[in-house]
Amino acid sequence: MPQLTIRAIVLAIVLAMILAAANTYLGLFAGMTIASAIPAAVVSMAVLRLFGGGTGKAGMLENNIVATGASAGSSIASGVIFTIPALVILGYWSDFRFSWVLAIAGLGGILGVLFSVPLRRSLIVEQKLTFPEGQAAAEVLRTGENPAQGLKILGASALGGGLAKLAAGSGLRLIPDTAAAASWLPGGAIAYFGTNLSPALLGVGYIVGLNVGVLVLIGGMISWNIAIPLYAAYVLPGNAEFAAALAGLPAEDVAGAIWSRQIRYLGVGAMLVGGIWALISLRSSLLSGVRSGLAAARAGAGTGAVPDTERDLPMKWVLAGIVLFTLPLWALYQTITGSLGVSGPMTLIMVVAGFLFCSVSAYMAGLVGSSNNPVSGITIATILFAAVVLLGLMGRDAALGPVAAIMIGAVVCCAACISGDNLQDLKCGHLIGATPWRQQVMLAIGAATSALVMAPVLNLLARAYGIGVPTASHPDPLLAPQATLMASVSKGLFGGSLPWNMIAIGAVIGIAIIVVDQILKARGSSFRAPVLAVAVGIYLPLELSVPIFLGGLLSHLALRVLRAQTTGTADDEASSERLNRNGMLFAAGMITGEALMGIMIAIPIVSSGRADVLALPGSLQFGGWLGLLILGALAAWLYRIATGQRTTT
Repeated sequence: MPQLTIRAIVLAIVLAMILAAANTYLGLFAGMTIASAIPAAVVSMAVLRLFGGGTGKAGMLENNIVATGASAGSSIASGVIFTIPALVILGYWSDFRFSWVLAIAGLGGILGVLFSVPLRRSLIVEQKLTFPEGQAAAEVLRTGENPAQGLKILGASALGGGLAKLAAGSGLRLIPDTAAAASWLPGGAIAYFGTNLSPALLGVGYIVGLNVGVLVLIGGMISWNIAIPLYAAYVLPGNAEFAAALAGLPAEDVAGAIWSRQIRYLGVGAMLVGGIWALISLRSSLLSGVRSGLAAARAGAGTGAVPDTERDLPMKWVLAGIVLFTLPLWALYQTITGSLGVSGPMTLIMVVAGFLFCSVSAYMAGLVGSSNNPVSGITIATILFAAVVLLGLMGRDAALGPVAAIMIGAVVCCAACISGDNLQDLKCGHLIGATPWRQQVMLAIGAATSALVMAPVLNLLARAYGIGVPTASHPDPLLAPQATLMASVSKGLFGGSLPWNMIAIGAVIGIAIIVVDQILKARGSSFRAPVLAVAVGIYLPLELSVPIFLGGLLSHLALRVLRAQTTGTADDEASSERLNRNGMLFAAGMITGEALMGIMIAIPIVSSGRADVLALPGSLQFGGWLGLLILGALAAWLYRIATGQRTTT
């Protein structure tokens, strides 16, 4: 049956580019991206039916190819935004260079596909790992449920999210981006609470669920409701220079300055511990996955001796491709360092770390899903190891040392993100009878074409909003939390100054969270405490954590209602699953709508050079109360869609 049709490839490329752009905005804004295979499958089913396809077994396989290629967009965006903005934050680039970003993202993504080929048989066929997003996508494709209704849900929620973004601070300025309040307490402490009014963050929370939402909020409360008040009351008075700079400022501004200069580095320490712990806790699984993958390669996986539904890319092509696509990266490293004695080890570290961490990423995607995959921890571990090696090769005062470490980490991160995504898609294909090598080719195409839009989108967002570092023209930039972390760690190891006391305290907090998580695991609790989720919350402003938690709470309440409606029959359970997917689609639509509107708003801002170009005359603003009403209305709409109280728009 035809799978890699021209129309499927074209549609997959278009969706991959759109989803890459949307997830780039979301990741820079909130430090999270979302898996996009299911929304892509729904769009594919609706669009291909207009061209006489999308039905029956052949249509299911064709839609699967579209979803496979389109999902590469969110994976490439994750790999890029976690690392590459660090090169601008470090001051190495003044903007994002198209050819370099394309090389890092495109080649890293293709290597991720190639590294994951020998893992498919081991993790999917032999070990039969869950791969939850892959199973969910397969169910959507199998049922062939009304794609018109799914597209209507996506479109309506995208419109709602987009209009809310247009009304906010970077658009018409009818409402602020955040509703927050802070006040001084006796003894010099600061009380602070706030929430961002972003529908996208509400959607993120709905998708990641209550467990992760609670952990992100706990991390935010550690920073803003414990650490900042303690610092303001007991540490700030002893720092005369810092205290003088903050004298006379409102409590909210003081809290923000303390977080920016000191407290967010608690999150750095916790993330460092989380990255190291991810490797320690996965050591046996990593070795098992690598052994199984190599055994499958030696057994001749990918030859003509296996059924079409088990045929991977031939191993000789995989090995040749790894060599072919590694050479341009070696040339890039050589251009940066100008030394064969440095570029050679950099390339070797990249290849070895890339294969090892692609195995980790693929295994974790099989266990807990792509949305909970600790890729940022893997990348931190890569940069730390690379920096230690480069310290010996280049010296502590080497100006290019941090840049070289980031360049290695960027390729590995792109490869690891694609690897986990690849195995999710291959799991879906395995369940519906697709051909693995065709999916692998499509994912490589999706990765390469998604990389084409990354630099233009990053440059647009940087010029409109700023990225990572506050400036006079962009006082409230997109935070890019992971990239800022990578820049801080690499610079700190090469002679830079960091608040190491805060990082050490954060590391202790991370260890404590790991202990709690292990206790919960031993007790068989369904609630877990992965340290990286808490660390991201510590590192983010509290107002970003609140709507993520609220979205997770909304998801939990909706699931409880759906389970209460289920009588135990197969029909009732299937109906509940469909309604839950409707909620997921609505949440994904809000995220995509807000993200794409944020990108569209950036175009007139950049072309005019004015941040308020779209603001209504007099910068009319109704205040946070209107923003809260809009967010509440979207939350209620999401709940009604998810619980089946209203399944049409």
